[in-house]
Amino acid sequence: MKKEEIALFFATLKAANPMPVTELEYTSVFELLAAVLLSAQATDVSVNKATRKLFPVANTPQAIMALGLERLESYIRTIGLYRTKAKNLLAACQILAEQHGGKVPRSREALQALPGVGRKTANVVLNSAFGEATMAVDTHIFRVSNRTGLAPGKNPLEVELGLLKRVPPEYLVDAHHWLILHGRYVCTARKPLCWQCAVAPYCDYTPKTPVPA
Repeated sequence: MKKEEIALFFATLKAANPMPVTELEYTSVFELLAAVLLSAQATDVSVNKATRKLFPVANTPQAIMALGLERLESYIRTIGLYRTKAKNLLAACQILAEQHGGKVPRSREALQALPGVGRKTANVVLNSAFGEATMAVDTHIFRVSNRTGLAPGKNPLEVELGLLKRVPPEYLVDAHHWLILHGRYVCTARKPLCWQCAVAPYCDYTPKTPVPA
């Protein structure tokens, strides 16, 4: 994708969705952190289904810790890898309570020191909760960035750094939401919906998939 096409690419995505947001449901920074932690290798739909029951009962580090492991597992057992995630969430809550006064820290280093929180999760929290221009590269963003030629890379970190360099500053804060949604619903893994893609004119992918017969 040529440099002059990148601004057109994002202007088009913005026109279709001026204020993109994560599809995870949350009402506080801690709820967002917990939901993103639970969403690893799971769908947002499955996480939302579980947290709709969990958060009304426990939506602070102290309340999660009060549940204990078995009760926490009972709320999230429909999510993949729920046993490991329950242990990580409890351990993260203990650190938040003991080291951060029960608040979610705003630094990448402190976030990534929490069990179950990697670079991608930290980037989501920094972006969605604190409005920082970070790029949380998941499978959708990785695919879209490589397929379109927007920011090719061999691994998520390469793509992340490429996006931070190539995305115009005025689009950076919302860019990862647009790319995730585009990859989830249009530029899909098995067969991208090129015939209904608004940004197809700026995309390097060839051949474009035709309209189904």
